[in-house]
Amino acid sequence: MLQQRDRLWHRLNGAVAAHPEPLPTPLMVVDLDAFDANAGALAQRAGGVPIRVASKSLRVPDLIRRALARPGFAGVLGFTVAEALWLEEQGVSDDIVVAYPSVDRAALTRLVSSPSAASRITLMVDDEAHLDVVDSVRSSTAVPVRVALDVDAGLRWAGQHVGPKRSPLAAVDDVLALARQVVDRPGFRLVGVMTYEGQVAGVPDDVPGQRARSAVVRRLKRLSLAQLTDRRAAVAAALGELTELEFWNAGGSGSVAESGADPVVTEVAAGSGLLVPGLFDHYRSFTPRPAAFFGVPVTRRPREGIVTVHGGGLVASGAAGRDRLPLPWAPAGLALTSLEGAGEVQTPLTGAAAAMLGIGDLVWFRHAKAGELFEHATRAHLLAADRLVGEATTYRGHGHAF
Repeated sequence: MLQQRDRLWHRLNGAVAAHPEPLPTPLMVVDLDAFDANAGALAQRAGGVPIRVASKSLRVPDLIRRALARPGFAGVLGFTVAEALWLEEQGVSDDIVVAYPSVDRAALTRLVSSPSAASRITLMVDDEAHLDVVDSVRSSTAVPVRVALDVDAGLRWAGQHVGPKRSPLAAVDDVLALARQVVDRPGFRLVGVMTYEGQVAGVPDDVPGQRARSAVVRRLKRLSLAQLTDRRAAVAAALGELTELEFWNAGGSGSVAESGADPVVTEVAAGSGLLVPGLFDHYRSFTPRPAAFFGVPVTRRPREGIVTVHGGGLVASGAAGRDRLPLPWAPAGLALTSLEGAGEVQTPLTGAAAAMLGIGDLVWFRHAKAGELFEHATRAHLLAADRLVGEATTYRGHGHAF
């Protein structure tokens, strides 16, 4: 692995050096060879179940298009209504499911005013109040709104709820009650269900130095999948008496095989598994290839064994901790310091590799999360083999902050 990282360092630096113009930093690069390999591996793991591309984990329209052009991928899982509207207008996809409930009245007003957008975008709900918000922005129900139910997929174990704190819908009766409200309410169509088992899809389970914890995580995953299989079947049977659904979405990059194996599930979601950020290391079931990097230059050598790079502090969301910090990746043999971590304007790095780095040399990092990296840039440079072959504009580059 260390030799691979050093080879990557030379490959990235060679591509930057061969570029006809100097490139500003932080320099975002996506390795298309790794991206395509990861896409193929995801499709293989999904076993023929279609993969809906999670746009939140990419945030670069050209990369979303690239994934959708691959065999086994169909549709987008968006994160805001405004984003979904823009992707539909740009022709990126004509099948977009918004993964989270929305109370964005401005965006919802645009949705209910557009028969085309309303026919291609599905809203997520888990409360009658979400339907009320939609009705509050329209004067007519002539344009039907597509709706999916977000059903809790957490593990109930030893009196605890293990998993994302998302939907209040857990019991079959509660799911069925809201489903009836959607079906009976003019101007809405119930077309799908989502059950996102984040405690399975998004938690590493083979972490070096954490043998006992990883064993517990694997056990919780097994329990969760078994419990969720029964819960999905019960919910699906109840909903089947009420209406016919178009889709049942589940899973994430870390669980496409396991989630797709459930006979109730008709599609799985994935996005992070295409770029492979730091938080997606150390899964026992798969070993993808990191595909997204950002490079920053060495600007100081404070003393022997330490170099300081300009910037680097691109920290991920979530519970604050070291796992949210970017990883100094290439060359291998660098580490953040415990007192300064990753800074907004400078980041000191220690380790054996520091001795070989000079002023102006690039150090390449991996972000802890996938799409969040591209909130910090207007474009991503595309690497194929050992050359930068083009650029892709990010959401931010298009003038959007969804």
